[in-house]
Amino acid sequence: MAPGRWRQGRPLVCALLLVALLGPAACSSSSIYSPGEPRNSVRVLCGSNWSLVLQGQWMLEFYAPWCPACQQIEATWESFAKESERLGITVGKVDVTQEPGLSGRFFVTTLPTIYHANDGVFRRYRGSRTLEDLQGYILERKWEAVEPVAGWKSPSSIMMHGMAGLFHFSGWIRQIHNYLTGTLGVHVWISYAIFILATLLIGLLLGLILVLISDCLCPAKSKYTAETPEEAITKENAENAALEEPEEAAELSADDAEEAADVKDLSDGEDAANSSADESEEDLALGKESGEEEMEDLSEQPLAESETESTVRQRKSQGAEKEL
Repeated sequence: MAPGRWRQGRPLVCALLLVALLGPAACSSSSIYSPGEPRNSVRVLCGSNWSLVLQGQWMLEFYAPWCPACQQIEATWESFAKESERLGITVGKVDVTQEPGLSGRFFVTTLPTIYHANDGVFRRYRGSRTLEDLQGYILERKWEAVEPVAGWKSPSSIMMHGMAGLFHFSGWIRQIHNYLTGTLGVHVWISYAIFILATLLIGLLLGLILVLISDCLCPAKSKYTAETPEEAITKENAENAALEEPEEAAELSADDAEEAADVKDLSDGEDAANSSADESEEDLALGKESGEEEMEDLSEQPLAESETESTVRQRKSQGAEKEL
């Protein structure tokens, strides 16, 4: 790319940047409605004066110069505008090729698209595009039977403000692409590569900004903070108490073990005393029994001796008798 060509195209780049920054404010002053302008003509709306449709009753057409259907109803729309004063309305039009932001705000997907607006309440006109039908739609108040556009899809809603910005941004990108490929003679794929690189850089920049904002709003807590003397003393006391607790627990466990051993010794002594007492009682009982047996034996011995003596005497007496 020659330096001379770049110098020639530099004013156009500046103009495109100015349009992108100013946006709706860059609309030409000739398209803005002035109070002295006759009402029976079509009002050309742009990004800076579109809010006029929020007041009064309007019929608004979105068209493109290259659209065949738009070209067919152009004369009808001009005639309809001439009858606007009698009908008590204002007739306007928007060129979507020049105002992509407005086409996004009204979410225009087909051409031509016609909207009816009454004090900021919008309705999509889907009837015939003849002059008689357009006039009957206003005179017979047929628009009252049409369901209004939902609040979140209303051109004045926050969501459609964002949609308008996206459409305006896409139009700005298209203009830059046409300038790069047409005026400067840059290859199409090089233009695509430039947009891809710009997208990556913008994404990285936005990510960095989000990280910085999140750090400012929710700063991370520092692991090491400066301690005051009181906090240091409190922390030291807590550590000492934590160290003393195991020692106290060990001492208590040793005392419990000694008490348990004493209790066991006492219980063993009592068991031994009880066993010795039982043994002595058993010995006494056995001694008593043996004494009784000896007494019985002693009592039985005289009886046996007396019986023996009587037996001997009887035998002696019997022998004496036999001798006689």
